[in-house]
Amino acid sequence: MAHFQIKDLNFAYPTGKGKKSLDGVNLSIEKGEYIVLCGKSGSGKTTLLRQLKSVLAPHGKRSGEILFNGTPIEKVSQRDQSAKIGYVMQNPDDQIVTDKVWHELAFGLESLGCDQKTMRARVAEMACYFGIQDWFHRDVANLSGGQKQLLNLASIMAMQPEVLILDEPTSQLDPIAASDFLNTVRKINIELGTTVIITEHRLEDIFPYADRAIVMDGGKVIANDTPRNIGKLLYEQKNDMFAAMPTPVRVFYGAEGSGDCPLTVREGRTWLSKTYPEPTISTLPAEELDDEIEKPALSLKELWFRYEKDSPDVLRGVSAEVPTGTLYAIVGGNGAGKSTTLKAVCGICKPYRGKVRVFGKPVEKYKSAELFGGCLAMLPQDPKSLFVKKTVREDLAEMTKDEKIIAEIAEVCEIESLLGSHPYDLSGGEQQRAALAKVLLTSPKLLLLDEPTKGIDSFFKEKLAKILCKLKEQGITIVMVSHDVEFCAKYADMVSMFFDGQMLTTDTPRRFFGNNSFYTTAANRMSRHVFSMAVTAEDVVELCRQNVGAEV
Repeated sequence: MAHFQIKDLNFAYPTGKGKKSLDGVNLSIEKGEYIVLCGKSGSGKTTLLRQLKSVLAPHGKRSGEILFNGTPIEKVSQRDQSAKIGYVMQNPDDQIVTDKVWHELAFGLESLGCDQKTMRARVAEMACYFGIQDWFHRDVANLSGGQKQLLNLASIMAMQPEVLILDEPTSQLDPIAASDFLNTVRKINIELGTTVIITEHRLEDIFPYADRAIVMDGGKVIANDTPRNIGKLLYEQKNDMFAAMPTPVRVFYGAEGSGDCPLTVREGRTWLSKTYPEPTISTLPAEELDDEIEKPALSLKELWFRYEKDSPDVLRGVSAEVPTGTLYAIVGGNGAGKSTTLKAVCGICKPYRGKVRVFGKPVEKYKSAELFGGCLAMLPQDPKSLFVKKTVREDLAEMTKDEKIIAEIAEVCEIESLLGSHPYDLSGGEQQRAALAKVLLTSPKLLLLDEPTKGIDSFFKEKLAKILCKLKEQGITIVMVSHDVEFCAKYADMVSMFFDGQMLTTDTPRRFFGNNSFYTTAANRMSRHVFSMAVTAEDVVELCRQNVGAEV
């Protein structure tokens, strides 16, 4: 018997003016399967996942049938759903309900009325399995994003669910933490036989290991097959979703490879070794940074900051200079202090030592209206914090009454169809775009972006890059904190590594990622033994083509 059987499922939100968010979905998910659900932002992935657990199902008009273990989902008791269907949300803070780590681990079991002996055993087992022992007694508020998400997963697994549903669980994690988290999910599927249904925009670490990949577009299932077949199908159909495929898949088809398409970095490495054993052209030019920056848009000098008097310093002598009209990216682990640095620039966090200068002027000498009225703007990590009205249009109208300008920005950010929606009804990626539109309406000269690609699909990432390039052409300086190393490698002018409370090293993307072993892109890990300084899929494809030309 299948775990889930979905028959002719249709769903429309009340504010969607009759537009279907799910349109005739038919799926069967077997016990023990590892399913990856992919598609553009707003394609219906989250809406579908939420239908699989009654308490999370959004309000709207639904038709069709969902069977769980052969029983209609609405007839499965809330207790059974809680115990048997685990759900990890996109934002870890949306799911945590207690103040201590150990209490969070026990909360689900307490809710199910578990006896003390069983509860203690399961909590201890989960703490050991997920490596939580070292922070078992800590306050949840003091955990990093990666630790919170791992805690969410452990709390759900303590209830021993039959199905684990994950909605973009790594969107707020750094690359290493994301890889560790997804490896743990895979381990749960293999060792415990738990059925896993996961949706992700970053497919590198899950696509190759899935039993099936299901592609959605416009609320419909457009493909349902093995990962290798899905990659081939999307390439042959010239489908937009091909841009979201893992790097080895895009390199293989981009270089017109023959044989079986590689799915993992390891398979890609083997394929490159066989195809280009002795490349004639093996490197790409890597520019060096200018040592002197005459008039930096932003200057940070020896910033020191701590959140509480007796707590350790988060910023420990942060120094950096950002040239005017550049895209400056800051990467590093969760909880390193990257977001705190942006808050220090805005004046939200006030360093007890050091100087922040914006366009040569100390930030404390700006009046608030002058600083935020066209000089500086920030897109925070949580876009919801910018929304204060009932519709996206009303939120944008807060910044300007000029309907023409609002329409232009809405078109740029591709949110024209979302203007009448409540901001909280949007998907994570749509919220990010709406928040970006609101920030851009302030016409800033210095734009601070905290995780701007979080929850955004690969298609809008390309459009976001075009928006940022256009802003740079207008002389606007962009400082971006990001865990998306692929995006930084492709579009940033400079990249800084944040570690131990300071900017440790700064270089051009090619030199920065080309010389790293772990904090680098999949393209570099796959190709570095054959090609040097190739850090994007496009770089590897270009060198493959050059070598074919050289051999001829």
